[in-house]
Formats: sequence, C-alpha cells, structure tokens
Amino acid sequence: MTDGPLLVPLFGDQLTPDIAALRAVRPDDAILLMMEVADETTYVKHHKAKIAFILSAMRHHAGRLRDLGWRFDYVRLDDPDNEGSFTAEVARAVERRKPRAIHVTEAGEWRVRAMLESWRDRFAIPVTIHEDDRFLCSHAEFDSWASARKQLRMEYFYRDMRRKTGLLMADDGKPEGGQWNYDADNRRPAPSRDLLTPRPVRFLPDAITSDVLALVAERFADHIGSLDHFHFAATHEEAMRQQQRFLDEALPRFGDYQDAMLTGEPFLWHSVLSPYINVGLLDPLDLCRKVEERYLAGRAPLNCAEGFIRQIIGWREYVRGIYWHEGPDYARRNALDARRDLPGFYWTGMTDLHCLSQAIGQTIDHGYAHHIQRLMITGNFALLAGVDPYQVHIWYLEVYADAFEWVELPNTLGMSQFADGGLLGSKPYAASGAYIDRMSDYCGKCRYDVRQRTGENACPFNSLYWDFLARNQKTLAPNPRLAMPYRNWERMEPKERQAIRRQAANFLDNLG
Repeated sequence: MTDGPLLVPLFGDQLTPDIAALRAVRPDDAILLMMEVADETTYVKHHKAKIAFILSAMRHHAGRLRDLGWRFDYVRLDDPDNEGSFTAEVARAVERRKPRAIHVTEAGEWRVRAMLESWRDRFAIPVTIHEDDRFLCSHAEFDSWASARKQLRMEYFYRDMRRKTGLLMADDGKPEGGQWNYDADNRRPAPSRDLLTPRPVRFLPDAITSDVLALVAERFADHIGSLDHFHFAATHEEAMRQQQRFLDEALPRFGDYQDAMLTGEPFLWHSVLSPYINVGLLDPLDLCRKVEERYLAGRAPLNCAEGFIRQIIGWREYVRGIYWHEGPDYARRNALDARRDLPGFYWTGMTDLHCLSQAIGQTIDHGYAHHIQRLMITGNFALLAGVDPYQVHIWYLEVYADAFEWVELPNTLGMSQFADGGLLGSKPYAASGAYIDRMSDYCGKCRYDVRQRTGENACPFNSLYWDFLARNQKTLAPNPRLAMPYRNWERMEPKERQAIRRQAANFLDNLG
C-alpha cells in the first residue's frame, strides 16, 4: 500500500460535478483522470458530430472541475503518448501517480464494466466501483421489480417512478388529472408550416470546440456525418440555455406534436436535451421538476408535461433497467430471424423514399432525429425489410449524439425491431405508409403513391408491411394485438396477396 493520492477516472458520459466517485474523495487527496482514447471513438464508427460533442464537453468539464479545486491528469486524443484505451491509460496513470487506490463511478455499458472489473487484479491496488446514483432506479430495485412480474411493461414501472418522485401526483395519491398517461392526446400531425415553431439554441464554437472540430475532421474523415451544422452545447451553462428555451417555447406544444414530422424541420417542438442528459450536463430529475412547475403554474398543458416526464422517469429509466437486467447477450437476440444487410442508403440518405431521405439526411447533418423518425421511419423500414437487428443496433449507436448502448440498445433491438420477441414491447412497431402519411407531410412530396399497394409507383411501405406480416405469421399471429391486421390479410383475395408479396420481393431484391 502506497501513501499516494486516490485516482479517480472519469468517462465522457460522467460530466457531473458531484458524481458518486467524486463525492467519495477530497480534492486535496485525489487526482482526476480524464481520457480521450481511440478505442472509444472507433469501437463503432461514431458520427463526427457525436465525437466532437463528447470531446468538447469533456474538455470544458475538466476546466469546470479545475475551477472547483480538483487536480487533473487530462489525456487528449492527439497526445503522442496516448495508449488508446481506458485500461492502458489508467495503467500509465498508476505508474505515474502511484495511487493508493482507485475510485470510479460504474460504467454505463457492459463493455466498459468488464474493463473496470479487471482493474483490481491488473493494478494490485483497491478499486472501488461506486453505483451511478444519477438514476432514480438502482439495478437492485429494477431487478426486484422485474422478478415480481411476468411481463416487464414500462407503464407499470412508470407509475412506480411517479409514486417514488411525487411528480404529477395529487395529494390523495392519485395521478394528476385522474390518468397516468395522456399519450392518446399526443398524436396530432403538425401544421404544414408554423412561423412560431421553436428553434433550438445554436452554440457558436469557442476556441476549445474549434480545436476539437479540426481534430475530428482530420482524424475521422471516413466516419458518417457532417460538422458543417455542428450546434451542440459543450458546457453545463450552455445546456441550461437550451433547457430554458425548451421550457419557455417548446414545452407548451410538445405533447400535441411529439409524434409529428415535417419536411425540412428536424426539431419541431422537441427538447433536443437528451445528449446533455446522457453525458451528465443536465440533471434529469431537476428538469422534470421544472416541467411539473410549468404545468402547476398554468404554463404548460398536462398532456405536454406528462408526456415529457414519462419519457424521462418512465422510458429512460426503464430501458436502462432492461439493459442491465437482461445482460450482454441481449444485443444478439433475433426473434424474427431477420438476416438482410442494412441498405447502403442508411449511410448516405440517397433514396427516393422521401421519408427515409429526410430522416437519414437530417441524421447525417445533425447527429439527431426525434423518436418517431427513429421508430417509425428508419426503424420501421428496417423491421419491414427484415434487416439484421444487430446491424440496425450498430447504426443507431453510431449515428446519434445521444446514443449510449444502455439507452440505445433496448430502444432499437426491443422496441423498434422486436428482436427480443416481445420482452419490451407488446407488439412490433410495424406500419404501412398510411401511418407516415397521417403523421407527416412526407408522402405528399414523395415520388411514390402512398395509396397504392402494388404497381410501379406504389409506396414500398405498403407491400412491405403486408409481406412482413405474412412471412412472420407463425410467430406473430398468436399476438392478440395483431388479430385485426391478420384478419384483414386473410380477407384479401389470393391473387391480391400474391401480387403484394411479389411487389415486396421485387423491391427487396433490388434494395442493394
């Protein structure tokens, strides 16, 4: 045992000044270690803007912690001595600083958790892994909740989180307004154009961010994405400005239009706060309390406040619980035996399907698409086409600035692709072109006719939808939520069913 300092490694999604490991040590007795390493930028080929956002936020956060009195070792990506991995950089720090022990906050992903658990044997000094208490629901609490249920549905978990936090709960212990969930009020298509549509704050790069952008442009030129539209906050103060913009301008209509999509409008009334929450620049519970305050003050309707709070303390907490509860093999599940390769246009946006070109194009430009674009455009198409869900998972992990595996994987594999066989969702989120037409203006600008199932100009989503049901009938027909679509399929004349399946086969044969 040495008399050296305590070593506290911090990762790029731990940008919270009072994170658990920091609360366990004193500034005068610790050395903080932040590492920009090649392994974390290339284990998948992350979007250029995602890499730039995280590296810039890390560098700014280091400055914030220095101002609070912490001592630092900061290893930059372009440091010639950089060994390229967390474990190798911790090894260098152990040799350099001779720490008596390591304190670290638990990793957010199975891959990094395995690294942390190897450190005790590798470095022969005590390693304390602190639970990440920035979440409402601990691993043990979720496991206890899950073990008592046959079906792990988010709705019931969400109600428990409402009771736990008291958010939108009346004095008599019932939910505000008498209902737990106002999702039925949150499905309005957006007006075709609205001059009052809010815009997220665009943050001009400072010197730190400019250096990062230059580094990323040079080093990751072959990664997806553009840096021309880079707009992300890099500091807590900037993230708070976007939070305030959302509360003031977007929250009052967020619920109504959270499922809407419009050509050329990437953001609409969405908060664009998930990247900042997921790296730790914003406190999710504090944000939810501010949303609740807006409702109680009459400045936001209940359906808007409830819809947003459900996404944070319901869905976000729930998918984290699923991720850790199910284990690392969850990523390889493939309940529908989907084997097709992900089409190349997912990396270019070059497709004559207008809805896909819009969703993928804005993803390339901004590293962002909102949840319905992810679920019902890019995800829905991959599901209908029978794309390998692991490939879909890797793409989502690569392209979105808010994508960390714990939150992205259950959303993609479970909700979007139904690859877990219904563990997370009660039915596949499969839809024909009619849904897209109802919730967007995409179809009116597309070369395909959303009203046609077959023929040269027929919308491919239509034939693919029925083909998806037909080829998965043995697996999906027993699902009571799909009884009506299967009845409709069986009512069709055999020649019509054959024509639809032939249309889908021809499209898929030429997809590459």
